[in-house]
Amino acid sequence: MSEKANTALANQTVLITGASSGIGRASAEAFAREGARILICARRGERLNELKSLLEKELHTSVYSFVLDVRDRNAVDRSMDSLPEDWKNIDILINNAGLSRGLDKLQDGLIEDWEEMIDTNVKGLLYMTRKIAPGMIQRGRGHIINIGSIAGHEVYPKGNVYCGSKFAVDAITKGLRLDLVDTPLRVTTIDPGLVETEFSEVRFHGDKERAKSVYKGLEVLTPADIAETIVWCASRPAHVQVAEVIILPTNQASAAVVHRS
Repeated sequence: MSEKANTALANQTVLITGASSGIGRASAEAFAREGARILICARRGERLNELKSLLEKELHTSVYSFVLDVRDRNAVDRSMDSLPEDWKNIDILINNAGLSRGLDKLQDGLIEDWEEMIDTNVKGLLYMTRKIAPGMIQRGRGHIINIGSIAGHEVYPKGNVYCGSKFAVDAITKGLRLDLVDTPLRVTTIDPGLVETEFSEVRFHGDKERAKSVYKGLEVLTPADIAETIVWCASRPAHVQVAEVIILPTNQASAAVVHRS
């Protein structure tokens, strides 16, 4: 634990989905610096192993990693049920796994892209929350943090289904907060604008040049910026619930309005 570590997070068990890169990876590192115990999962096992080694050797924290595709409900159930006993009491769930596929007018969109976005961004989040929230309620503590998007507040051209999936995250988060109002649990959504991750490369099916053009002429957010915000929300006193954070680069005013130098 670093000298500046927040003792509120020390020894808390934090589960992060989609932890192999981007915001998920940065969040694992940020919580590890605060002395938390880190549960990480993603589809790419090799990257998870590399991250686990880093967290253990450089940040000296306890880590448990496992391969998981959150789209697979049965796999979610099996993974959670098979956690070692000392890892089952999850204090903070970060529903980070998510992606965008394609940037097309709806009438031109690929249905397989739609299904991957909806299955990951919406159904995967639901599967994880449904599995973990009851234990939090039983123990009388817990924080569920969903990673949404500015696209969950504003629709932009050719964003149709991706925006729809993030609007769903926003609605599900608000509904969950209502459903948990009589419990000590907290529910937060973090909604970033442009963050330079693998997001655009995934959206454009591996077209690196097209992905780079998204960020050209802009000083965009970094995964570390978002991770710092997540940690801040998680470390507030128990009676403080940060319901929603919309975080944008300074030169981004809305989902579709940016100023490029």
